[in-house]
Amino acid sequence: MKLALYFEKLKNKLVQCQLCPRFCKLKPEDIGDCRARGNIDGKLFSLVYGKAVSNSIDPIEKKPLFHFLPGTTAYSIGTTGCNLHCAHCQNWETSQGEVGEYPVKELPPEKVVEEAINNDCKSIAFTYNEPTIFYEYALDTAKLAKKKGLKSIIVSNGFINKEPLEKWSKYIDAANIDLKAFDDKFYRKITTAWLEPILENLKILKKNKVWLEITYLIIPKLNDDFKDIEKMCEWIKDNLGTNIPLHFNAFYPCYNLKDIQPTPIETLIKAREIAIQTGLNFVYIGNINEDNFLNTYCPKCKSSLIERSAGYGAEIRNIEKGKCGECGEKVEGIWE
Repeated sequence: MKLALYFEKLKNKLVQCQLCPRFCKLKPEDIGDCRARGNIDGKLFSLVYGKAVSNSIDPIEKKPLFHFLPGTTAYSIGTTGCNLHCAHCQNWETSQGEVGEYPVKELPPEKVVEEAINNDCKSIAFTYNEPTIFYEYALDTAKLAKKKGLKSIIVSNGFINKEPLEKWSKYIDAANIDLKAFDDKFYRKITTAWLEPILENLKILKKNKVWLEITYLIIPKLNDDFKDIEKMCEWIKDNLGTNIPLHFNAFYPCYNLKDIQPTPIETLIKAREIAIQTGLNFVYIGNINEDNFLNTYCPKCKSSLIERSAGYGAEIRNIEKGKCGECGEKVEGIWE
């Protein structure tokens, strides 16, 4: 266990967690909504520090990050727990799991960094469940990774408070934020969270120069309203700029939404068209067995810069030092 950051001691050994917008108040022996932080004798502790239930070497494209060190691998780790409870969670076994429910691998920060270096990974990804709830573990690992020349990534729901995110941003190089809808009612019903803090955090990450990409999983009849998608694209353009990569991913039935059909490809294509018409330069479609919507093209001359496959392969064809090899146009991203 590790003494948690961001909590307030209250009377009678109560504590209030300050990490995410839930602000859980816990009596001694209580565990937070995320099931990863608990009150032990009037202090808040991380119960998952250094305890990975998932660790793997992944293509960076799997995160997905398409404008961040393409073609490289990330040493990826996750624990149990999450501060959201999405009805469609793909990793629900661990994200909604309790501490001790699954076998863990003891991976302190030093070991994570060592494993990443030994496996020729260029980055470490905090992923699988929600990295916010293992904040201290991710922060300590990212600090050490930075000293060793490795980059750090969060794949996150973005539901975190401003102060811890500001601190995290000093050590995190890239983030893929899962923007689950552009509708607060959807958030409250399907995820048990709410939208406003996530939008604010996207702006904080952008301000702090963390490389940012956004994933939007389109669920039929729940968040596939094209007017909402257009509003989201307009918001991204106005608040984050036109060069933020946006990934529209296909939904497949899982967890508590097994009665909903997979996303039709026509819906994904239409959403992509809306995003492009709005002015976004880099819009991708994922979770389908097609390569046509995975490639990166120069926003100016439209030449092919990076070609990708649905199996997460990436071939850099015509981009040099962050510029198009044909016309010299700058292409936003972290390329080396």
